[in-house]
Amino acid sequence: MQKVNVAIVGAGVGGLCAAIQLQKAGHDSIVILERSQEVGGTWRDNDYPGCACDVPSHLYSFSFEPNTEWTRPYPQQREIQSYVLRVTEKYGLRPIIRFGVEVQAMRWLAEQQLWQIDRDGQAPLFAHHVILATGPLNKPAIPKLPGLAEFAGPSFHSSQWRHDVDLTGKRVAVVGTGASAVQFVPEIARTAAQITVFQRTAAWVLPRWDQPYGASRRWAYRYVPGLQRLSRWRVYWFNELVGTGFMGARWMQNFLRRLSGHHLRTQVHSAGMQAALTPNFNPGCKRLLISNTWFPTLQKPNVQLVTQAVAGIARNGVVGADGMVYPCDVIIWGTGFKATEFVAPMKIVGEAADGAPRELGTQWQSKPAATRLGITVAGFPNLFLLVGPNTGLGHNSIIFMIECQVDYIVQALNALKRNGATTLRLRPDVQKDDYARTQLKMKGTVWSSGCHSWYQNANGDIDTLWPGYTWEYWLKTRRFSATDYL
Repeated sequence: MQKVNVAIVGAGVGGLCAAIQLQKAGHDSIVILERSQEVGGTWRDNDYPGCACDVPSHLYSFSFEPNTEWTRPYPQQREIQSYVLRVTEKYGLRPIIRFGVEVQAMRWLAEQQLWQIDRDGQAPLFAHHVILATGPLNKPAIPKLPGLAEFAGPSFHSSQWRHDVDLTGKRVAVVGTGASAVQFVPEIARTAAQITVFQRTAAWVLPRWDQPYGASRRWAYRYVPGLQRLSRWRVYWFNELVGTGFMGARWMQNFLRRLSGHHLRTQVHSAGMQAALTPNFNPGCKRLLISNTWFPTLQKPNVQLVTQAVAGIARNGVVGADGMVYPCDVIIWGTGFKATEFVAPMKIVGEAADGAPRELGTQWQSKPAATRLGITVAGFPNLFLLVGPNTGLGHNSIIFMIECQVDYIVQALNALKRNGATTLRLRPDVQKDDYARTQLKMKGTVWSSGCHSWYQNANGDIDTLWPGYTWEYWLKTRRFSATDYL
């Protein structure tokens, strides 16, 4: 029987951070299970043209391992992945990573007080503790439309980009106008013969201040002590200030509305197109987009904006809600991810409830995705989540949240070690109170102001986002409370 102390599922930013900090704290017998053949997670998978981060670069690195090699204010995918690879090598993580390992299911073994981890094509692995670092943005959402299987040409999601498909001279239909589409459409519009963009809902778009750093500034960030850290805190507190609008501050929402409106009017002079690109919801209710090239691209002669939903797919094109077929050779889905499915399709079976085993994904389909700080779940001992329910962000760096969560997990494991205990069980009453407080606070945020977004589940509940400031989350996670657990 192969047994480890801590099994980490996923070798993205979260999984790597957990491994580094656990090793620093003296915990050994750690393994990272990664289904792909390389580290990186989101930034390995999303390599579509123009892929970049919406969080400023100085904030998009570990606080304990700042990246002095950024070349611009907003990092591009290749720069982020290069940083992840450097961190992996510096901390010697490759020997503990098992690549090509697909975790299909996990089951809590009450008698042994272990998790049995079922791996595709391999013998089970047993672990005292499991950290799920699979992330929320790894399951592409492609709508189930009539005729989808009948389309004659290539069709792919932006996170599964077909680099073998040459778009030069092709007619391309792009479904969705979210954060990925505003990045790749301007890139492919340079060579495609025709692009038809289907916009169901307009988005708030802010200007992207992304002038590449000059040689002197890059030198200063690399060699002047504390300069980059100072820039990091400047960016952090500016983002928290913007976050006041997400928490319901009308003055900030009005500021974002004016800034976005000015950006639109500056780049789009047609009154009709301005109207088509003006949202009818509060800024931040859906994800804010940041781009200087989106609006100009939509006005190019080879780009057509269709302001209606997609009703179906024909063999030779996309069928709009008006019944018209828009011919195309390739379909690219910029339709986001199934962020509310959390751990699915992995099956995670915990302790029995009312005499029957409970499976986490199924439980969260019919009940709220209740947790303690998005990290631990009642009925699932020794299981920890990174970027779990109600810890996503709309205004700041998710790496900050990951570091808070990892610190909390390390404290929990340290507490078990000190006390000579082996099992950590979240009290159900603590979980219930935590979820109630979270949802009560959510009611005052912009995300509850009336729009429909991918932040919401099928019932309209928002179990994805943290309804507060990141410094508030830091305060709640900086001290592990053993009294919350049995």
